[in-house]
Amino acid sequence: MSETIFMIHGMWGGAWYWQKFKSLFEAKGYRCIAVTLPYHDMDPNGIPDPRLGITGLLDYADTLEKEIRKLDTKPILMGHSMGGLLAQMLGARSLAKSLVLLTPASPSGIIALTPSVIKSFWSVMTTWAFWQKAMRQTFAEACYSMLNLLPADEQKETYGKFVFESGRAAFEIGYWLLDSKNASKVDETKVTCPVLVVAGAEDRITPASVVSKVARKYKGATYNEFPNHAHWIMAEPGWQDVAEYISGWLTKPRTD
Repeated sequence: MSETIFMIHGMWGGAWYWQKFKSLFEAKGYRCIAVTLPYHDMDPNGIPDPRLGITGLLDYADTLEKEIRKLDTKPILMGHSMGGLLAQMLGARSLAKSLVLLTPASPSGIIALTPSVIKSFWSVMTTWAFWQKAMRQTFAEACYSMLNLLPADEQKETYGKFVFESGRAAFEIGYWLLDSKNASKVDETKVTCPVLVVAGAEDRITPASVVSKVARKYKGATYNEFPNHAHWIMAEPGWQDVAEYISGWLTKPRTD
């Protein structure tokens, strides 16, 4: 039976943005399942579901857990950005064979609000009560924070697919000190599977300085920082190098 990779997208995204990684790993014999988070399966030009703004990280994680438990095998959890944080949360629930975290959002306990992160979320953070509203970056913010290494035409095409995101989830990640539920908490002692953490040196929304702290949270985690990559690491020019590195890590014999 082939191994299963369960792919979890990040903010404003959908299963669509795993297309390149999915094709490469399927060609290597993996079964790849790219999921779409609740209320993200919408027309980017449409009106978001009113429930989206108050949907939190635990809601996302619970939904994903139900999908994972339907599988006939424990999967490799591959998460990007907020999806990387959700993968950590699910890993602490013993749902992963291994974790592959691509430019992941950080769990509570790690200060992530650097100047570049604040600039990335400025239009959101300056909207009153954003924590209970659906929200989306401006095109300029997306190009600065996530799509900065894509050609101009791909920036426009990719942003055109972005949907609305939960303000509640953004609050739980960025303002965990104020979150009474501590939704982004991950008990690292419960993450016992192998962990790979990948950072992009030019990432502005999940800076490598923050991502490296995520890696240090997990005993025995492998950390690799790619010098010519930023946040959109699964589709930027040279994405194949990242995917091949991950493939090599997944097939590396383990003694633990």
